[in-house]
Amino acid sequence: MSREQLIEMAKNNMAHARAGTIPQTDDIYKVPVEKYFDKDRWQEEMNKVFRRMPLMLAMTAEMREIGDYKAMDVGGYPVLLSRTDSGEVKAFVNMCSHRGAQLMDEGCGNTTKFTCPYHAWTYSRSGQLAGIYSPKDFGDIDRSEYGLTELPCLEKAGLIWVTLDPKSTLDIELFLSGYDELLEHFGFENWYHFDSQRVEGPNWKIAYDGYMDLYHLPILHKNTFGADFPNQAIYYSWGPHQRVAGPSRGSEGMEAKPEEEWPTEHLIAGVWTIFPHISIAGFDGGGRAVMLSQLFPGETPDTSYTIQNYLMEKPPETEEAAKAARDQLDFLRYVVQEEDYATGIKLGKALATRAKDYVIFGRNEEGGHNFHRWVDTILETDDEDLPKLFQTG
Repeated sequence: MSREQLIEMAKNNMAHARAGTIPQTDDIYKVPVEKYFDKDRWQEEMNKVFRRMPLMLAMTAEMREIGDYKAMDVGGYPVLLSRTDSGEVKAFVNMCSHRGAQLMDEGCGNTTKFTCPYHAWTYSRSGQLAGIYSPKDFGDIDRSEYGLTELPCLEKAGLIWVTLDPKSTLDIELFLSGYDELLEHFGFENWYHFDSQRVEGPNWKIAYDGYMDLYHLPILHKNTFGADFPNQAIYYSWGPHQRVAGPSRGSEGMEAKPEEEWPTEHLIAGVWTIFPHISIAGFDGGGRAVMLSQLFPGETPDTSYTIQNYLMEKPPETEEAAKAARDQLDFLRYVVQEEDYATGIKLGKALATRAKDYVIFGRNEEGGHNFHRWVDTILETDDEDLPKLFQTG
């Protein structure tokens, strides 16, 4: 059914292209400016959005082999992902059960076991406590009770989601609302991770607003790439997750062909956002590729950082292809850092003056309407009611 959904979306995009229209909301949408900088509001977002919602923390391409691991800091929360002996990915708090030391430094690697750098307690790749330094001196404990603290984790569509609350009862597939079935058409489980880089940014919601906004492309990016792009957008939603497509982008010439011959790469064109912090945008730099951006809040309400991951359908086979991919990655850093985020940082400072009471999302900016409504709704929803929220979409 997921390919049929892609075809129906393509038909809708083409119909709007022929008519010269886009869908519009019934009215504009106002967001109080303090929601972007109020410290209490921001802390509530950290606790109820980033601690309770599944986050897309890794890609299969980063840790494909048995023993591969990834250690990372997620807004101050240390996470350790491990490809276990069974081939399954598990996620843990990156914390020794003895005295709380972090087991692994940030980064990716391959290991047969995790060893604490403080007192050399060791853990298997599945998180069980395997060894205690000088056990006779330490004393008797039941090792089965002192494994690593496991976090809910799901690998699907070549992507890996983790919930930072170890007691969470929110099913990750339920949270994905069927969106993962569409993401499977990218085939990310077989793609190649070319490189990643970090970009500093503004308040996380200011940054995320931009990922769903095509309205600004020919203006803010007029000197880089935006002059070739329309400012119109069509939004599709699956729960809180959204795809942003243009009325005609990627669909020219398809109508004359049988639907079964419509290329998948055209059907999945556009920007795919995964709530609350992921953007996936396609590019052609040294081969078919995407920039998968992981947005994380910073240490204060006015900061964030983004990990830009460049994924390629195939590894570059020549020096020229590798250089084209590197050039594309450098270009995307420049565009995001010097255009999007530089504008967002100044925007945040202006909002903090409270000179205006609201920011406004137009009838053509449905993605912002949907995103901010979902943030508000999640903040208002108790833990036990979260599954109901996603059951109803």
